[in-house]
Amino acid sequence: MNSPVYITSIASVSPLGKTSEEIWERYKDPKHLISSHDFNGMTGYAAFLPKELKEELAQFRDSKPHFRNLDQSVLYAVFASREAVKRSGWSVGGNIGINIGSSRGATQLFEKYHASFLNLGKAEILASPSTTLGNISSWVAQDLQSSGPEISHSVTCSTGLHAVLNGIAWLQAGMADKFLVGGSEAALTPFTIAQMKAMKIYASQYLDFPCRALDMEKTRNSMTLGEAAGVLCLEKNPENSIAKIGGIGYATEKLKHSVSISANAECFQKSMKMAIGAIPLDEIDAVVMHAPGTQKGDKAEVNAIREVFGEQHPALTSNKWKIGHTFGASGILSLELAILMLQHQEFIPVPFSVFQKAPKQLKNILVNAVGFGGNAVSVLVNKS
Repeated sequence: MNSPVYITSIASVSPLGKTSEEIWERYKDPKHLISSHDFNGMTGYAAFLPKELKEELAQFRDSKPHFRNLDQSVLYAVFASREAVKRSGWSVGGNIGINIGSSRGATQLFEKYHASFLNLGKAEILASPSTTLGNISSWVAQDLQSSGPEISHSVTCSTGLHAVLNGIAWLQAGMADKFLVGGSEAALTPFTIAQMKAMKIYASQYLDFPCRALDMEKTRNSMTLGEAAGVLCLEKNPENSIAKIGGIGYATEKLKHSVSISANAECFQKSMKMAIGAIPLDEIDAVVMHAPGTQKGDKAEVNAIREVFGEQHPALTSNKWKIGHTFGASGILSLELAILMLQHQEFIPVPFSVFQKAPKQLKNILVNAVGFGGNAVSVLVNKS
């Protein structure tokens, strides 16, 4: 990185809730937030937003007429962005750059409009404008009345951390002073669950912990999905900040299959080394892993960490055992966990994992994400 970039606030909506206090308390509770649901006659395990937060978002949707035609992925992003900007102290209407992406975009509306097309033989009027991926950043910009650039993108499950890379690039190029970055995903639909099951990576047993992320002894895949939006406010020289981005890394590896990853996750090895830079390896205290709960995915990432750090690697954790995989928002929620651990100086382990030993301190935490296509991103975050 050419110059430091700071996080002045973070806000999210997820199965953990929305306030920093309730999110932290739920992280400290060793229970997961995944439950069994009926998706049009098909059973699937997923982590939804809490009932009270769903009700608040329903009222938020009704607060403005144009909100009623938005997909939930857009609504979640608008809601979280308002809170992030408020926490950062930014003025509404300022020159704020926005990059909020999504792996799947307007999933619920797209499936609704497609079902209507199959039934009626014609598309509804708002089918196209309300299902484009650009809806997310565009509507956040409309709501915040910002005048900066607006970017929406999909890099599958590493989308949120790629947004962080983009925001940093704009700031360091001097093309923006403030950037709002993140990811949003509301893809808990029958078709999405069916797609995950078709790849045979989805949890098929309701155990004490349906998602066995970082259980290195699991004998089957156990990925589950969750829904969430998370956004960060980034600045170069803020008066106040909650964390500093100490390094960024990215890499793409050659694939043998469209959803594969190499046994030692070469992409992660490269992205982690780039993010760490010249910092001594023994000063990295923890890694918040991507760890989706699949056998090959979890093992490959652990192998990559051992290749970089050796057997005396940092403490390892993940949040997907608790809230499921939130696709494009997942990297931001992992960053949120890292920031909370830095603030509270407390390590949150995976209850059933062998990687439970807490580090002596929490100063530098590495956050990983990877998506279909072999694209990995690592972000090093430390106390500001």
